[in-house]
Amino acid sequence: MAAIGKIRSWGPALVGILALGLIGFIAQDGFSTCRGRAQMDSSIAGSIDGDKIDIQEYQNLVGDYQELLKFLGQGNLDEEQLNGLRDEVWGSYVRNKMIEKEAKSLGLTVTQEEILKVLQDGTNPAIMQNPLLSRLIDPQTHAFDINKVNMYREEMKAQAQTNAQAAEEYEAFNHAWSLAEKLLADNLLANKYQMLLAGCVLSNPVSAKAAFDNQNVESQALVASMPYNQINDNDVEVSEADIKAKYEELKEGFKNYQDSRDIKFVSAQVVASQKDRDELMVVMKKAYADFLADSISVTEVIRSSQSNLSYLGLPVSRAALPADLADSIVNMSVGQVTAPFESKDNTFNVVKFMGKTTVADSIEYQFISLVGAPNAAASADSIVKAVAAGQALDSIAKNYSQRAEKLWMRSTEYESANTLAADNKLFYSALLNTPVNQVKNIALSQGNIVLQVTDRRGSVEKYDVAIVKRTIDFSNETYNDAYNKFSQFVSESQNLAGLEEKAAEFGYTVVDRTIRNTDHTIANIRSTHDALKWVFSEAEENQISQVYDRCGDNDRLLVVGLSKVNPKGYASMSSVEETLKQEVLVDKKFAKLAETLANVKTVAEAQAKGARVDTVSHITFASPAYVPGAMMPEVALSGAVSGVEKGAVSKAPVKGRAGAYFFQVLDRATREGAKFDAAQQQLRQNQQNMQQIVNMAMQELYNNLDIKDNRYIFF
Repeated sequence: MAAIGKIRSWGPALVGILALGLIGFIAQDGFSTCRGRAQMDSSIAGSIDGDKIDIQEYQNLVGDYQELLKFLGQGNLDEEQLNGLRDEVWGSYVRNKMIEKEAKSLGLTVTQEEILKVLQDGTNPAIMQNPLLSRLIDPQTHAFDINKVNMYREEMKAQAQTNAQAAEEYEAFNHAWSLAEKLLADNLLANKYQMLLAGCVLSNPVSAKAAFDNQNVESQALVASMPYNQINDNDVEVSEADIKAKYEELKEGFKNYQDSRDIKFVSAQVVASQKDRDELMVVMKKAYADFLADSISVTEVIRSSQSNLSYLGLPVSRAALPADLADSIVNMSVGQVTAPFESKDNTFNVVKFMGKTTVADSIEYQFISLVGAPNAAASADSIVKAVAAGQALDSIAKNYSQRAEKLWMRSTEYESANTLAADNKLFYSALLNTPVNQVKNIALSQGNIVLQVTDRRGSVEKYDVAIVKRTIDFSNETYNDAYNKFSQFVSESQNLAGLEEKAAEFGYTVVDRTIRNTDHTIANIRSTHDALKWVFSEAEENQISQVYDRCGDNDRLLVVGLSKVNPKGYASMSSVEETLKQEVLVDKKFAKLAETLANVKTVAEAQAKGARVDTVSHITFASPAYVPGAMMPEVALSGAVSGVEKGAVSKAPVKGRAGAYFFQVLDRATREGAKFDAAQQQLRQNQQNMQQIVNMAMQELYNNLDIKDNRYIFF
């Protein structure tokens, strides 16, 4: 079972790796889609070009991936991780349907023989993108070895005949393997299609030289800049006709491939009242007094005060101390007790410092266990005497059918524990305090252990400290008061206009947001799925929702209003009016400044017209030039400079995003160290162009799909 343990040791990183295996080259946002109420179905999770996926089928897919992650050691996903996994599964489904459709029309397939060949070869990049197969790569050869995997499966199968746990793990492995093979087949088909597209891309020496020059030929220019902000917006007339013309010009840039909702919402966080704080302070003062009096045990003080932190009874390193308290704790003196104080993590704290010691951070040891053995105490005494007489502990262990192998313990083993049982505390305490080569007889509740410490390494300072830490939380009474006030605010608001009108009166703030149904929450506030569902499935424009309580960390109240439905297609002119206005302002301000610079022949003449002059170096065609006078990079200026000969001035004023420019090219040279290699440049350009073509093709394929995503109805 060692292989299983090794596979599972990578657990925390697997969700990210799984995402790679599922999505590959397609951005997750590309799969986000929304729809109106008419497209909803109580049993349909969504559809791709009319091919429906039932919610049960989709949940089964998610379950399969959960089982794979569980097998790989990532069994307990929190809400955010589970939502991410659901998105990845949906994205995988969309991608596979999209690729399958194109591959079928071209006659592309992936056979079982091809899959087997990839597994036997063991070096295909698709293996590295597979969440299970990538974990089975041999660390020595850096390749996947199907023969070792088959041997491992046979061993598991044999053990499964007589061992229930082995049978369960064998079944789990087979289930994971089936999904891994499917993922591999999907990935191979996608790679085939991508390579077919990539094969359409060619380069030539002329374009390769142009690409090299664009990146490596640098110009130095004297740039006269006249920023747009020197013209007041109020001095520029922007008409409705101007806005409409600009909309038609830029319309394609306002195309939405999904519908969305503009909302306004109010979220009120419930916090502890003064009464709540005072009542908690009574508890903290009692803990303080008990620590000082030393009349009851530290453990009992921790228990009776219901501290968020337990007391292990063992010294811990600084790293194991609460981050907000560590700096002050390490500077405390023995016996010191702090008066109750508030910390930045919204807690009250009382700290008692019992001592500081220097012990090894890593301890090597061996032991003989007599737990459950008859006459354990007597046997332990005999072992201790035998070692004292010169016998080795590992040789004595054979008499008890044990090996007494040497093991290493790091203090993080116990420091990360929430609590320690009494026997565990005795064991760790003995490890920390027993000198090297000395034998210790530890009497536990169920028997004895004979322990020998064989080595110590990495001495560090550790602290014996008891901490009463309590969250400053609100009471039910406080929550009910906040809920009643918020409910009154919502009931008096009636609609969206009323919500905005009443918010200030009640001390709340209205927030604007555009959301999509693939957002699992409203404004990243946890537990707001019901509100999200209401917005997309029930809400009418200008309508407000009911009160949603116990959102966030059970401490938020929420009301949402729908201000606008943004359907799939071109955004309305009114929704992008401000953007259009800014574009028109740029056009008209440039026209004014261009008129000022129209007849200038030199940079000095432009300066005389009021322009600021800067020397700008390292200008290349491939990257925007940073202009100090405009305090931003300007792409248009880079192109214009690259198109003018050395010593010449600009042919006309250049229109930038921040201003108008006139320039003279002072110098031009190839970047130091850059050398043109036609073959290498063509190869590099091919690779860049191939990736660009593939990405553009994938996005175009996606845009042409009819995608309906109803998952928000269910979770």
